[in-house]
Amino acid sequence: MDDDRIPPHPDPRDVTLQQILEALVDPVRRSIVTQLRAASADIKCGSFDLPVSKSTATHHFRVLREAGLIRQYYQGTARMNALRRDEFDAAFPGLLDAIVAAERVPA
Repeated sequence: MDDDRIPPHPDPRDVTLQQILEALVDPVRRSIVTQLRAASADIKCGSFDLPVSKSTATHHFRVLREAGLIRQYYQGTARMNALRRDEFDAAFPGLLDAIVAAERVPA
């Protein structure tokens, strides 16, 4: 599903733990990951419940893609997002579950 409109996705094994933690330090990006994890299917960029503008959301999606956490592709004109859970869990076992679980705990 390569698409020239979206830069290549890194192999999660080539991404450092530092990159992942920096990507997930932002609550908007954690929200994106949490929504993708809870979804039964991939989600269009415009369908997320986010408290930011479209251009800011685009930035957050790019950071997550560059950290190897999500895969983006086009379905028609819609940019779709998928959590790269299996690949991510193979490279960093348990980390995604721990982050999502921590996100649910009230401060």
